[in-house]
Amino acid sequence: MSRRPWRLCALLIAALAGAAPARALTEAEIAALKGPDRQRILEQGAREEGAVTIYSGLTIDAILRPLVEAFSRKYPAVKADYWRSDSRPLIQKALAEQRARRVIGDVLEGAGLSQPLVKSGVLQPFTSPALDAIPERYRDPNHLWAPTRMNYFGTAYNTKLISAAEAPKRYEDLLDPKWKGKIAWVTESQEGKMTFITNLRIAWGEQRAEAYLAKLGKQQLIPVSESARALVNRVMEGEYPLAIAIFMHHALISAKAGAPVDAVPMDPVPSLSGTVVLPKNVPHPYAAMLLIDFLLSKDGQQALAKQDYFPSSSEVEPTEYLKRIVPRYNGVPENFLRPEVSEDAAERTQELYEKYFE
Repeated sequence: MSRRPWRLCALLIAALAGAAPARALTEAEIAALKGPDRQRILEQGAREEGAVTIYSGLTIDAILRPLVEAFSRKYPAVKADYWRSDSRPLIQKALAEQRARRVIGDVLEGAGLSQPLVKSGVLQPFTSPALDAIPERYRDPNHLWAPTRMNYFGTAYNTKLISAAEAPKRYEDLLDPKWKGKIAWVTESQEGKMTFITNLRIAWGEQRAEAYLAKLGKQQLIPVSESARALVNRVMEGEYPLAIAIFMHHALISAKAGAPVDAVPMDPVPSLSGTVVLPKNVPHPYAAMLLIDFLLSKDGQQALAKQDYFPSSSEVEPTEYLKRIVPRYNGVPENFLRPEVSEDAAERTQELYEKYFE
């Protein structure tokens, strides 16, 4: 009997194996893909899936919709959808979907969401070639999250009530008796008190930080239960002359529009990152990875920078007028509060707040 039919059969089997659908890969394998065929495999799989959904804390009109539309232009075969929410309800929705085993959100992005999801064990480790352009200190060694955007915190003041020369430049300046009863801060979110206290604990050590907080507590700080953005608005209106631990870019954006407000970075400048994560059991893992790649890529980062967000990629510069509050441009040291560090420090930080400020 001729061996030729067997050879033809073997070649046919090999060809069919090579043409097997990309879906044969597990979610973990898709998320960990590397090598020269990675992009082709992801695109092929995403075309077959045909859709992707992102849950994000980004502002819809300013950046979330434009980002999704830009992704859709790049990958027209993939219908991209979004749902916008603050971090807490976003986390609750993501966990509820996991419990129901009916995941809808393929990609999650926001500030303060990574650690609750990490601890819940619902995240899939992933990698992306775009991570190479992000400084290592901003990355997660366990590959459970990646930084999409940065936030820098400092002091905001009303320029009609306080001159630039008089505005506090150092944390110690806030102890001046003239600021007693005039300093406001947010007390009901991750920002404000939590960022301020945790920053000093990590930068200065527990003993020095607590000694300082004991003195600052005597300054009768004004607690504000609104958002950090709302607090900056109240500084602009003159209700409070001075606010600490605010997003500094909020003040500069308003100042550019003519509002009487400015921001001052203090040494060290605390920074936090918005993060992107990949849930387990997503319905569109190929498209999800393409979207994560896009958010971290130069294109996605430039889109963020164009809307006055701070890119995490070293390949993209922030808007020119915002550079003066970015540590790598102004020479003021930065203290990046990694998500896991902030989470672990939260209980003790709250204790110090209650001890000296309530």
